[in-house]
Amino acid sequence: MTSSARTLDLDITGIAHGGTFIARHEGRVVFVPDAIPGERVRAEVTEGEDGKRFWRAETLEVLDASPHRRDHVWAEADISRAPADRVGGADLGHIDLAHQRALKRQVLQEALDKFAGAGLAAPVVEPVDQADGTGWRTRVSLHVDADGRVGPYAARSHRVIDVATLPLARPAVETAAFGLRSQKPGRVDLVEAGDGRVRVLPRPEGARRGRAEVVFEQVRGRRFQLDASGFWQVHPRAAETLHDAVVQALAGRVDPDATHFDLYGGVGLFAATLAEQGAQDIVTVESDRRATEHAAANLADVDVHAVTARVDRFLTGIPDDTRAGAVVLDPPRAGAGRGVVEAISALAPEAVVYVACDPVALARDLGTFRELGWDVASLRAFDLFPHSHHFEAVALLER
Repeated sequence: MTSSARTLDLDITGIAHGGTFIARHEGRVVFVPDAIPGERVRAEVTEGEDGKRFWRAETLEVLDASPHRRDHVWAEADISRAPADRVGGADLGHIDLAHQRALKRQVLQEALDKFAGAGLAAPVVEPVDQADGTGWRTRVSLHVDADGRVGPYAARSHRVIDVATLPLARPAVETAAFGLRSQKPGRVDLVEAGDGRVRVLPRPEGARRGRAEVVFEQVRGRRFQLDASGFWQVHPRAAETLHDAVVQALAGRVDPDATHFDLYGGVGLFAATLAEQGAQDIVTVESDRRATEHAAANLADVDVHAVTARVDRFLTGIPDDTRAGAVVLDPPRAGAGRGVVEAISALAPEAVVYVACDPVALARDLGTFRELGWDVASLRAFDLFPHSHHFEAVALLER
């Protein structure tokens, strides 16, 4: 018999990567959202056969609450609602902020212990502001179903939920969202750019994406242009925070006579950081052509060569006589991977700064660097996405 109808009382023992929590039942791991380590909850098993090593379940009721539990910051995600009606995107919103950061540190430590080798301590996850962790999303994606309903998806579902609030969104983004009318099925992106104005970008199903409006962001006095639909950090202080962390990591390590590399460079944020630190020969590499075009424009005042290429392919073509200075890489959530790490190591750069959005991918890549003779000289983490399981980390590697 399948386990789909089973209700269990479970003791929550830990947190898993991805924002779910861990319990055990008869030696089997059960992944449970909307809980907190130390709690006892009643949950309904939704996925898993009797012979499987793990199950998934939905929390129905908290039997013994953690002292860290709070009313959910997003009413539509609260445990008082049926699991199918709880929105996704704020999977830690029922936990006080300080404990959220402690749990994120725990996730990073467990990833380091498992994948990066012995002896690395996860840092404290630093807050980026002293607010309540709401009102920070400058970029929000909503979905439109066949009935014209606009809203976020339910957690772990593609079912659109009609909501009355968007507490993580910037106030102007929330206002724009609730002003949407007559949208075709598909998706709608809302983007608050550096000028404070919200752009509404409908993306109907099956429609070709046209060229988006160019918007501007600013970091430490430098202006960056990008497509409104292009990638930029969603917290208004994120780019500045990461820029400053890279500056600190690179202090005294930028040789003006060497060639420096900004990999997965987007529109040139960290290439600009390298330039500010004295680099005079910089290559920024990004697979998205529009982003590369913007990077060239954003850094027209410094000596930057903006290359449109996949990073792994680009690294195989670097001349053997290149004298590599610093390498900054900001890979996607999957990480850089062994091949890219090995190619970076083969360049013999003076330092590597790794900006990471996924703790497990970071830990795997740090493990590869360490196998190749690199040390993790510093590691910082930042709570740039409060009330969600996401956070960013910045690691400095040296020979």
